[in-house]
Amino acid sequence: MNLNVFSEHFSSIEDTRQSAKITYPLFDVLFLTLCAVISGCQGWEDIEDFGEAKLHWLQKLGFFAEGVPVHDTIARIIARIEPTQLQRCFAQWMQAVAVLTDGQVVAIDGKTLCSSYNRTSRRSAIHMVSAFASANGVVLGQVKTEEKSNEITAIPELLDLLELKGCLVSIDAMGCQKDIAQKIVDKGADYLLAVKANQEKLHDAVQSIFTQHLLTQPESQGSIEQSRGRIEYREYHVLDSSLLPEHLSSQWCGIKTVGLAISYRLVKQKKSELEYRYFISSAQLTAGRFASAVREHWGIENQLHWVLDVSMDEDNCQIYRGHAATNLASLRHMALNMLRAETSKALSVPRKQLRALLHEDYLEKILMTYFGANKI
Repeated sequence: MNLNVFSEHFSSIEDTRQSAKITYPLFDVLFLTLCAVISGCQGWEDIEDFGEAKLHWLQKLGFFAEGVPVHDTIARIIARIEPTQLQRCFAQWMQAVAVLTDGQVVAIDGKTLCSSYNRTSRRSAIHMVSAFASANGVVLGQVKTEEKSNEITAIPELLDLLELKGCLVSIDAMGCQKDIAQKIVDKGADYLLAVKANQEKLHDAVQSIFTQHLLTQPESQGSIEQSRGRIEYREYHVLDSSLLPEHLSSQWCGIKTVGLAISYRLVKQKKSELEYRYFISSAQLTAGRFASAVREHWGIENQLHWVLDVSMDEDNCQIYRGHAATNLASLRHMALNMLRAETSKALSVPRKQLRALLHEDYLEKILMTYFGANKI
């Protein structure tokens, strides 16, 4: 196992402690915390217990010559790490190990860590915005929204961290902003942005185009899915952006197509819901490619946010001290990437975590997915 790969990408993180008083190196504590999170640990005491149980293994790898620190020390060290440094190192690491295919959908969306609010200062829970490569299930990077701010300011910061050339970046209506569209195109990527009432004139124009289109077009073809008492019909339409008024289309960098996704859902023959969702894109999309991209965008909810909450219990984590909640969120993303990349056994994330906790050789196998030489 080549730990130099990890140390190279994270060596730029500044240790703000007085050098004369350092007993436990920052890299040792960071590696311990990552391994503990991979193995299902959720709190500082869990991480301390994990370190004590695995001390012989850790020392064999060259860590903790003086023994494992107590949980308060672990908490203090992780909480002092500047989150932007950790997030930058994480994004650079993902660029080194993850291969993105041309045209791959990269979904960007936010998630609130519900239990991370500061009880002492009464600060609200932190909100993380993440970029997720849907095809290979990899988190590419994340940033925390600043206090009294929102995703509109966080998304450009996240885009600055990422290598996106050739990708299709999908964002919900919050990210439907001219500056964000421009930045995506400047990165050599295409955008697919949901359009809602926050862009009222654009929304009304796209809606008008498709209202006329649906009245005049031949009968369209859709798809029907049935699962657990739910029946859902989906239909997708794509038109050229030249149908938009010129004064609107000229405001959006590189716009080529507009899209409509229609869904009708019937749950247990009782509750029904009809939804029309509108989009703009700088890519020359076909109806089939548009349908695939819209569906792939929701991978960030199903494959990332849901797994973080259900399998890793993120929303119940009540850690909030200093930068600890933000840094642990980044470490969970790292851990999930590595757990997903280990495919020797078809196991759920919780089972992989338990196996990593019980068997050091399996934990090493998980670590090897990113500490080895091969890209994923």
